[in-house]
Amino acid sequence: MTLDTALPAASSAAADRAEPGQRVAAAVAMACAGLPGADPGPVVAEARRALYPGISAAEVDEALVMAARAFVEADPVYSRVAARLLLDTLRREALSFVSGHPDTAGQDDMPARYPGYLAAYVARGVELGQLDPRLADFDLERLGAALRPERDLEFTLLGLQTLYDRYFLHHRGTRYELPQAFFMRIAMGLALGEDDREARAVEFYDLLSSFDFMCSTPTLFNSGTPRPQLSSCFLTTVEDDLKSIFHSISNNALLSKYSGGLGNDWTPVRGIGAHIRGTNGSSQGVVPFLKIANDTAVAVNQGGKRKGAVCAYLETWHIDIEEFLDLRKNTGDERRRTHDMNTANWVPDLFLRRVEADAEWTLFSPDEVPDLHDLYGAEFAERYEHYERAAQAGQIAVWRRVRAVDLWRRMLTMLFETGHPWITFKDPCNLRSPQRHTGVVHSSNLCTEITLNTSAEEVAVCNLGSVNLARHVTPEGLDTARLERTVRTAVRMLDNVIDVNLYTIPEAERANMRHRPIGLGLMGYQDALFTLRLPVASPEAVEFADESMELISYHAISASADLAAERGAYATFEGSLWSRGVLPIDSLAELEEARGGDLDVDRTARLDWSGLRERVRAGMRNSNVMAIAPTATIANITGVGQSIEPLYRNLYVKSNMSGDFTVVNPFLVRDLKERGLWDEEMVAALKLHDGSLGRIDRVPADLKELYATAFEIAPEWLVDAASRRQKWIDQAQSLNLYMAEPSGRRLDALYRRAWRSGLKTTYYLRSQSATHVEKSTLKGTDGRLNAVSAAPAAAPAPSPGPVPAEGAACAIDDPECEACQ
Repeated sequence: MTLDTALPAASSAAADRAEPGQRVAAAVAMACAGLPGADPGPVVAEARRALYPGISAAEVDEALVMAARAFVEADPVYSRVAARLLLDTLRREALSFVSGHPDTAGQDDMPARYPGYLAAYVARGVELGQLDPRLADFDLERLGAALRPERDLEFTLLGLQTLYDRYFLHHRGTRYELPQAFFMRIAMGLALGEDDREARAVEFYDLLSSFDFMCSTPTLFNSGTPRPQLSSCFLTTVEDDLKSIFHSISNNALLSKYSGGLGNDWTPVRGIGAHIRGTNGSSQGVVPFLKIANDTAVAVNQGGKRKGAVCAYLETWHIDIEEFLDLRKNTGDERRRTHDMNTANWVPDLFLRRVEADAEWTLFSPDEVPDLHDLYGAEFAERYEHYERAAQAGQIAVWRRVRAVDLWRRMLTMLFETGHPWITFKDPCNLRSPQRHTGVVHSSNLCTEITLNTSAEEVAVCNLGSVNLARHVTPEGLDTARLERTVRTAVRMLDNVIDVNLYTIPEAERANMRHRPIGLGLMGYQDALFTLRLPVASPEAVEFADESMELISYHAISASADLAAERGAYATFEGSLWSRGVLPIDSLAELEEARGGDLDVDRTARLDWSGLRERVRAGMRNSNVMAIAPTATIANITGVGQSIEPLYRNLYVKSNMSGDFTVVNPFLVRDLKERGLWDEEMVAALKLHDGSLGRIDRVPADLKELYATAFEIAPEWLVDAASRRQKWIDQAQSLNLYMAEPSGRRLDALYRRAWRSGLKTTYYLRSQSATHVEKSTLKGTDGRLNAVSAAPAAAPAPSPGPVPAEGAACAIDDPECEACQ
């Protein structure tokens, strides 16, 4: 007899009044109900081991969750069991707080309880000063009736624990925001300016609570609150004087305080040895100021919720570029190191042409060549060569020449050894920018997906959100009708962010209100491939990347054009590529012409773009519409793979600010169960081989191909898929590249392929991490399953030479790597 049949149905309230042992059995039975493969018996036995006389109710709650999570490696269904047990705790906590007395309810009670709770929750949140008082003016009865309590059961433990620890509103540590109230609070905050606020709030809520789409972390944190800083990314240009430098650092602090990720363009700041007119002295260069910016990011964290995050960009011709490459090294003068700041190279096409020609490259101080900063394409090349001639003629004081290949080799060496600076490409970012008529893209952002103009007067702002692609596919293919509905609503939500947003500096408000850029991206790409049974390393997956991004692009651009008809075009629309009927797919021609035809991009298109071009000529609501961000946190919340990432491992420990979580690929477990191969021996083998199937003989070849992990696939597949997406995107994509056994030749070929394939940016280069799954036996001496450990081994020292063959870059499960989403 199983516990499912032995235990009578019990309400959560009855379970609370029972003795701890009885309460454990009843709670686990309810949590397992309706979940195939979830056996209450072992979880009950595990939880009872933690009981002792006089144990508190809170300790029983914790014991229940910990007991269930111990079995996740045996079957990922226990992640949902653990989430339901955590939900019991949250319900008790929230309902008691808003009612003012001990209160609880079972999941079956929530359809009747949620509407009344919503009104009480809003009242209490307004009273505490944590919710915008305008939320109380909504028809809360209508909104309460629209809540979907059953969606509380869709979370994994990682998703719900992340929300519990960092997102749900609390008063002195007591959470009083339940999941569906959380989604409705965000929806209400974004609907404040709508004519029919309730109808739009319900529409927005339905999109969020279904996991079809998710807003970025700052929007989840702050929508519906009195300080609605909802934007993810801010890009700045630092001018070449002390007032501007420290004004920019002050802006960094103010933007970081409310959860913004920062990208700073430092190229205008003069280099080492440049003349300082005011003191008749010589400059120490840009590095000392970068050190200050680094320390500011550490000192001003993001609302106490996560560490401040900033990325510095420097163009490849800057005289300080070689010192810039060393900023993240663990050796050398600490006063010239920035261990907490991300860095990125802003690379013009001319440099890579010099590399390919094995020619020389000239470095300048920007105070002597100020116009290079604002030039790109043929105009940059012409002016750069003019300055080279001037330097040779003695007309420029601070300059030097290096072999382009040597500098490129050093860039790749540092990228491998330290994970920085990232490689991003100036010319495609500008030549394909819809806003070329209003300025220049001088950098990307913290995660390399935003490409917006910056200047001393304007700080670029981008408002992010991501379509969950996994929710829009079936084994037969894309659900195009559902995808269109999701994209259209998501674009409206992101456009609303601009109007309800709190701007902490005037330069950001000025830019955002003039240009109204948004960044719609995607996540769950790898999950979608699993559903379609497509290995990521296959031509079919590359075609799917193309097809899915074309659909998102088409409907996003169409939605923005419709919003322009309803609300008016953005202020700087006239003169943009949009106004000329030049869509992202069309702007490839500009890049191809500038490169003399040296561009390897597939131009296949499937939809009626000619009709859309004519609509776009009439107006666009947003200067930029698409950008694919990393989605590290919101993918955790929705329980899918992040962004466009390949599968990391089939079994591993994910670390974030909520702790360590065992992650098992549920698609693989399902397939292995169907073939009778999922057992303790398989779990042990996965642990032994770091979540890889490659060396497990029992696993059929087709599953090894489908579930190949990031380091088992050639990175060229990722570049090719990204190239197919990039043709449809008006901004960029946060693209990590993986290489199990790097070499100088392979890295050189990979990054030249990325450049020639039309990519605008790349993100981290990841080599094999020093962190591995614990090589333990499946069971301990007491018969319990061992949870997977994430204890790191000692990192290997970098090897000497142009590009080392072995080493470690940024770990994919870095708990701090969550800045964009």
